[in-house]
Amino acid sequence: MEEVNEKIKVLYVDDEVNNLQAFKATFRRNYQIFIAESAEEARKILENQTVEIIITDQRMPNETGVEFLESIIPDYPDPMRILLTGYTDIQAVIDAINKGQVYHYLTKPWDEDYMRTVVKNAYEVFDLRRKNDQLTRSLLKANDQLEFLLRQNLLS
Repeated sequence: MEEVNEKIKVLYVDDEVNNLQAFKATFRRNYQIFIAESAEEARKILENQTVEIIITDQRMPNETGVEFLESIIPDYPDPMRILLTGYTDIQAVIDAINKGQVYHYLTKPWDEDYMRTVVKNAYEVFDLRRKNDQLTRSLLKANDQLEFLLRQNLLS
């Protein structure tokens, strides 16, 4: 059987086009990159693409990174969330963790090796959660089947 080694899908949201281009140029060999200049544009991408990692800048016009991440939780609960900011705003960090369910917080300018490590670790957590969900569903199904067989034996 052929092993499919798909690239991790990363959505990077930042209102600064230079940051988007730099990120894409740096990581396109390692990941499948989707870029958005606004939260609104990012939502359109999420409607058409399944991504494992979302990286968003905190300071954007119209909607902060935390507001964006918080708003997509009901529709897209699974992707790992990383918040990126050039400011050391402790309230943004607290909000990110509490409201946006952020996995990791990074400051700008980001370090390439550290960013790669954070994305790799975030994907490992994403993958473990997915496998855990699959195992839980399998266990529940097996349990239902056992209960059915037990009822059948008790009735006969």
